[in-house]
Amino acid sequence: MAFVIIQHLDPTRESITSQLLQRVTVMKVLQATDDLKVSINHVYIIPPNKSLSLLNGSLHLFDPVEPHGLRLPIDIFFRSLANDRKDKSIGIILSGMGSDGSIGLKAIKEANGVVLVQDPSTAKFDAMPRNAIDSVIVDITAPPWEMPVHLISYLKFTPGKRNYPQADKVKSGTDKIIILLREHSGHDFSQYKKTTLLRRIERRKGIHQIAKIQDYVRFLQENPKEVEILFRELLIGVTSFFRDPPVWKKFKDAILPNLLKELPDGYQMRAWVPGCSTGEEAYSLAIIFKEVMDKIKKNKNISLQVFATDLDGYAIEKARKGLYATNIEADVSQERLNRFFSADNEGYHISPAIREMIVFAPQDVIKDPPFTKLDILSCRNMLIYLEPELQKKVVALFNYSLNTNGILLLGIAETVGNQNDMFKELDNKLRFFRRLETTTTSDLIDFPSSLSYSKPDYGKIKESSKEVESIGKIAEQILLQRFIPASVLVNKQGDIVYITGNIGKYLELVAGKANWNIHIMAREGIRELLPVAFRKALQLSEPVTLRNIKVSYNGGILVDATVQSLENPEAVKGLVLIVFTDIPSRPEDRELPGNRSHSKRQRELEEELKTAREELQSTREEMQTSQEELRSINEELQSSNEEIQSANEELTTSKEEMQSLNEELQTVNMELQSKVNDLMRMNDDMKNLLNSTEIATLFVDRELNIRRYTDLVGKIIKLRDTDIGRPFTDLVTQLQYPDIGDMARQVLRTLITVEKAITTDNGKWFNVRIMPYRTLDDHIDGLVITFLDITEAKRMESDLKEAMRELGKSA
Repeated sequence: MAFVIIQHLDPTRESITSQLLQRVTVMKVLQATDDLKVSINHVYIIPPNKSLSLLNGSLHLFDPVEPHGLRLPIDIFFRSLANDRKDKSIGIILSGMGSDGSIGLKAIKEANGVVLVQDPSTAKFDAMPRNAIDSVIVDITAPPWEMPVHLISYLKFTPGKRNYPQADKVKSGTDKIIILLREHSGHDFSQYKKTTLLRRIERRKGIHQIAKIQDYVRFLQENPKEVEILFRELLIGVTSFFRDPPVWKKFKDAILPNLLKELPDGYQMRAWVPGCSTGEEAYSLAIIFKEVMDKIKKNKNISLQVFATDLDGYAIEKARKGLYATNIEADVSQERLNRFFSADNEGYHISPAIREMIVFAPQDVIKDPPFTKLDILSCRNMLIYLEPELQKKVVALFNYSLNTNGILLLGIAETVGNQNDMFKELDNKLRFFRRLETTTTSDLIDFPSSLSYSKPDYGKIKESSKEVESIGKIAEQILLQRFIPASVLVNKQGDIVYITGNIGKYLELVAGKANWNIHIMAREGIRELLPVAFRKALQLSEPVTLRNIKVSYNGGILVDATVQSLENPEAVKGLVLIVFTDIPSRPEDRELPGNRSHSKRQRELEEELKTAREELQSTREEMQTSQEELRSINEELQSSNEEIQSANEELTTSKEEMQSLNEELQTVNMELQSKVNDLMRMNDDMKNLLNSTEIATLFVDRELNIRRYTDLVGKIIKLRDTDIGRPFTDLVTQLQYPDIGDMARQVLRTLITVEKAITTDNGKWFNVRIMPYRTLDDHIDGLVITFLDITEAKRMESDLKEAMRELGKSA
């Protein structure tokens, strides 16, 4: 491996990081320079006031675009690392402030690289680790001191050159994984591009160090959380505000203005962004629309409704919040930030005017009904993950969803394939297409079932197109088509799952956003009575029949509807079946003159009155139920209010206690400050006293380490302030007293003071006195060594001896 370390450095000061790191590693540590080739077992440090990128294994330095703006060197390097090293890239986020690196980690994950993040509980500054964990699915979260073990284990298990197994060799394992994913999420990945699917699986195997795909299948069965992680890994999409700026410039300057010119005043445009991830693409589209409308400055009152969908529920929830980290400043200009965002401690909030233009919803493009009557459809970098056959169907779906002359925007690496009869290419490089006037293709006759029920052709099974059906099967089909009553199978929310027979007399499509819900699609007459019967069927688990319903279809028809909650078999447990049966007109109901006609009208009124009474009774029951629910909610709210009041009282008490404690601490602090001042004054007094005696004094502890000394000691022993704590016997001295250390230890043993006259190298004499250091409680805690200058006394003694000698000679 090679290591590149990106820090947030002061741009005005030189960095000494490389010198510091070189002390703790045998690898070569270098500060990065321009066009420096990266070598294994080397460490490269970013220099101050630069951003760093990687291309073809070489480092390149760039000056910051805005010298005083926000700098995101980690995001910049991670993006270039993902583009250059692909699945060999490894991103590691350690302690730090802000959100730098979060966007770059997404690029590494999309390239099938590995992401490690420091456990936030071990970080001095946990903002960067937490933002990273919120942004991507982290492969390894650990304290820094455990990361090397995880990293080396992963790289030893995963070869440097990864040869992914072919689909036919692991067909059984991948099929089982697809089944587990479908059971967990309800989404079918059988037509997901096999190479991408296998790369994601192989990487997860490497993280857990599982060699065989069969063992990984068992691991998935035993760990549902891993199934959820793999599902989210397959949905990884790198997105950012105004990604690929040339695309948005073309859209703003040419595509959208030309589209607006053709639209009438008061028109509401409709746009769909499938695979929207965390919403940046949808918000970018809305912002561009606002800017173009302001630029046109015409009287056209045109609005925009954007539908943004994605498989990932977590991403949709984040998109709905419209809250983004400060690192979006790298992609969004300051002008747009000021106009379309509001900033606070959490980050940047999208403005309400933009948020109200967008509807976010979880949706599977492959099986869920699409949004229709669209003017703009932006689906970037989603088709590249699908097999060619499914790509073809999705493109046909987009053609079905768009209005004539509607705009389709694909990713830079995507195309509509050979379906040029559906779209006209507006820009070959930036992938803008205009929908042509075409009829619906045969591929979408059974839409959306043509997509949702397509199966992978693993076995390449070919069925004969001329297979002869048996008479029994034909008879069954005739019975189902002509004699079985129309029915609808729905889930507990009322969303339609399956339809049998002709239900056009009972259900109808409504204008606006496509909504396949029985409560929305039911015709007048059924719509009013169905919710109560639906609720009863779920509660009682027995059939509920609505009789003589007058449906507003073809002048009015009478219908019986039976609502049944299903328990068996297991595949349909929890679903609800609604069966519609027409009531044939009776002979006496025909228009006849006289009393018979009057009698028929009377019966109709009686039936309407009976129906109204039943409806009134159902409404009363429903109101009673609602009142009970409201009463229960009110009680819960009262209980919560009491708890909040109790908590408020506790907080008030705690506040008072804290204030009291704070006052006590202030008092103690004042006392401590007074004592500190006293000690400082005593220390000054002691220092002045010792210096005024003009006696060199040295204080040492029981290990003969220096504690304190007076200034005169420095003239005898070479002392500095940094020598405090060192043995005084290690220092250079002018005293001719080689056994001073032994004498000091002797005093410590015997507690008997030793005094001796010692000469120095320069001819001076000192009376060296070594005595025990006694504390106030009479404990021996070291020694006091004094040096009294007796040079003058020695000189006078010598002169006296010399005078006496001269006097003796003369006598």
